[in-house]
Amino acid sequence: MKHLFALLTGLVFGTGIAISGMMNPAKVLNFFDIAGTWDPSLMFVMGGALVVTFIGYRLVWRRSKPLFEQRFQVPTSTLIDSKLIGGAALFGVGWGIAGFCPGAAIPALGTGRWEVALFLISVTGGFFLRRLVRSTPKQATT
Repeated sequence: MKHLFALLTGLVFGTGIAISGMMNPAKVLNFFDIAGTWDPSLMFVMGGALVVTFIGYRLVWRRSKPLFEQRFQVPTSTLIDSKLIGGAALFGVGWGIAGFCPGAAIPALGTGRWEVALFLISVTGGFFLRRLVRSTPKQATT
C-alpha cells in the first residue's frame, strides 16, 4: 500500500508539473529574466504549492504517526552552515542555468529531450562525486 501511495503522489506531482508548464526550461528561465521576457507563472505555481503544503502539514501533524511508518522522520538540526548555504547556492545556480530542478526534470524525462537526461545524469554524478569526496580521508599536512 505504501508503494501505491508513493506512485500516486508521484503521478499527481508529475501531472502538476506538466500542466503548469514547468517541464519547459524556457518557462522557468523566463521567470528569472526580470528585465526581459519575465513570466510570473512560476511564482503562482510556487504559491499554490505553498498553500497546499501549509494545509497538508497542519492535517498531517494532527496524527500521532504516519500512515505507513511507526514514527515521523524529520530533521532535527537547525544549523545553518557552509554546507547548507553552498548546497543551496549550487542548487539555485544550476536551476538558473539549466531551467530544471531535479523534481521537475524527472517527469520531464517523458518529453524525450536529451537535455533533460544530461541534466539528471549530471545531478546524479554530482551526488556520487560528493559522496566520494566526503568519504576520502583527509591527509595530514606537515
